[in-house]
Amino acid sequence: MSGRIVLRTGEALVEGAEDHLCAEPEIVIGELDGPVGQALANLIGDQVKGHSRVFAILASDVQVRPATIMVSKVTVKSKKYTNILMGTVQAAIAHGVLDAVREGVIPKEKVNDLGIIYSVWLDPAVTDVDDLDHKALFAVHREATLKVIRKALNNAPSIDWLLENQDKVEHYFHKLGVDGEL
Repeated sequence: MSGRIVLRTGEALVEGAEDHLCAEPEIVIGELDGPVGQALANLIGDQVKGHSRVFAILASDVQVRPATIMVSKVTVKSKKYTNILMGTVQAAIAHGVLDAVREGVIPKEKVNDLGIIYSVWLDPAVTDVDDLDHKALFAVHREATLKVIRKALNNAPSIDWLLENQDKVEHYFHKLGVDGEL
């Protein structure tokens, strides 16, 4: 990949063995001196109760590159949810970002020039699970992170694929509604 990455978007889904082991991130990635950098700075400086914005870190005091800010799609209401989101999931996202660099999906020479805004979904039901498998949750979110970055930087799916498959792809929840199951 050569040249500037002004703004790319991506969405991915990775499902685990249980319903609560699911990740469906949406990202925006681009140069820090462009619209993504401006949005990233605004997000980190404009905290909202229940939707805290935090950097993806390997551990406290170890932020990953490219700078990646996590924004929760779910309103955070409990300490347990916060600890899972800002623990297992945050670490998984950080590892997924580094996996993308290691694989060359994100060019290593661009890691200090890019930013990622990562909209993260963690099933609220995760707090009701007695023996949560943190290794499985970590693996799903790590895989989803690499997948969403790969899709964003490869402009996937392509417009040709979308046009060809438009009437073949069903939205899961739309189908449930049509079938009277919602």
